[in-house]
Amino acid sequence: MGSTLAAKVWNKHIVSQGSDTAPDLLYIDLHLLHEVTSPQAFEGLRLENRQVRRPDLTIATEDHNTPTCDIDKPIADPISRLQIDTLRANCAEFGLRIHSLGDADQGIVHQVGPQLGLSQPGLTIVCGDSHTSTHGAFGALAFGIGTSEVEHVLATQTLPLQPFKTMAINIEGELPFGVTSKDIILAIIAKIGTGGGQGYVLEYRGKAIEKMSMEARMTICNMSIEAGARAGMIAPDDITFAYLKGRPHAPAGEDWDNAVAYWRTLKSDDDAVFDVEVTLNASELEPFVTWGTNPGQGLPLSNAVPTPSEIADADQRLAAEKALTYMDLAPGQALKDTKIDTVFIGSCTNGRIEDLRSAAKVLRGRKKAENLRVLVVPASARVRLQAEAEGLDKIFQDFGAEWRNAGCSMCLGMNPDQLAPGERSASTSNRNFEGRQGKGGRTHLVSPLVAAATAIRGTLSSISDLDIAATASMSDFDGSPLDGHGAAGFDGHAPVVVDTAEPPLVANLV
Repeated sequence: MGSTLAAKVWNKHIVSQGSDTAPDLLYIDLHLLHEVTSPQAFEGLRLENRQVRRPDLTIATEDHNTPTCDIDKPIADPISRLQIDTLRANCAEFGLRIHSLGDADQGIVHQVGPQLGLSQPGLTIVCGDSHTSTHGAFGALAFGIGTSEVEHVLATQTLPLQPFKTMAINIEGELPFGVTSKDIILAIIAKIGTGGGQGYVLEYRGKAIEKMSMEARMTICNMSIEAGARAGMIAPDDITFAYLKGRPHAPAGEDWDNAVAYWRTLKSDDDAVFDVEVTLNASELEPFVTWGTNPGQGLPLSNAVPTPSEIADADQRLAAEKALTYMDLAPGQALKDTKIDTVFIGSCTNGRIEDLRSAAKVLRGRKKAENLRVLVVPASARVRLQAEAEGLDKIFQDFGAEWRNAGCSMCLGMNPDQLAPGERSASTSNRNFEGRQGKGGRTHLVSPLVAAATAIRGTLSSISDLDIAATASMSDFDGSPLDGHGAAGFDGHAPVVVDTAEPPLVANLV
């Protein structure tokens, strides 16, 4: 019997084989850190008089608590300032590379890894953050870990784990006008539920996936965790290789040729057997939006708010009743009649350059709806610089949006960017739990195209609702550069220094 992609990567990294009662011990190729989940791990090392085992395979960035304006001034919030200062002190003490506010490579950790070329096929990648699944878009086995596991990886560069189950999600067909990768993943979560992927690695396959850009694939893998999965993966292909080539930590010359030859083997065998298979027809999808308080409570935007009394399952009916009370929505009301107070375009889900380009193409030459706040927050400082080189910042500002510095921002509200109680947002982020974006805030998860259309009309909308839709095609709103602008370069980055006495399993991390 053949092997799945997940099994191939797992088996390459077993340091010590487990048993029915004991986990395998896996080698970890890349450990990403940020300020929220690392302080206790470093303190644990300190108490045991331990050092970081592989500082050359560990990289930190500041993202969750960082302000997105006035970054040249002291951080006003004392808790945020303490967490940032603590990360800086820990990295200095343990000799770790860190990208801080003001650094061109500072940003959300799940954008920094890919843009530096550190996220590569076949790697094991971990971070004390659930959305580490993002890096699985490159064919890496990438997943979030807890604080005690962060300490274990820092101390040993390994992690004890029981093997995961596997689920194939096959997405065939052509995407209709206005439908994006964000709509696909919201539709998947609505189909299998927020617990449907629990204990699984999800492998996304099919013609619709194969045609996607790397950034669209990252969006899908990013939200695997919202289905309860441990990780999401996509087999690497020529699109993957084109994205990685020339980035600071990508292999070069003969090493590149050897790496690509190996990467091409990283796909599930034709006779591989998955524990579960799910199939979606992309051509039947519409722009999606969440109406409730978990990412699985979503519907096509053309639908109405569900009526709980019509839901047969008692638990789901109760959950819907509670969600509608919190969201202040009436059963049966059209989703497109929902008035929005704030539009947020950003996060590790949809804050990349292609997302910003897509939104800018919709907003260009238009003005935002009255009494609406629009925040546009690039996922990294490098994305911000690139967007400004392409003139996207001017498009957003002329529209009436706030153009901010990089960070997690309103995705989770651990910084000044928050909703007020009762305020309602259309957000390109990944979670819509009660209070996620601010105490009492109400969140609808949407794609960048839906966010942009909503910002124009003031109610939840798709680009099909705009007067441009009659003569437009999807290529008018894709992630390609506007008006012939090219992508900014990635030169001038300092390399990770590898300890040659114990080289990493993937020798191209240099």
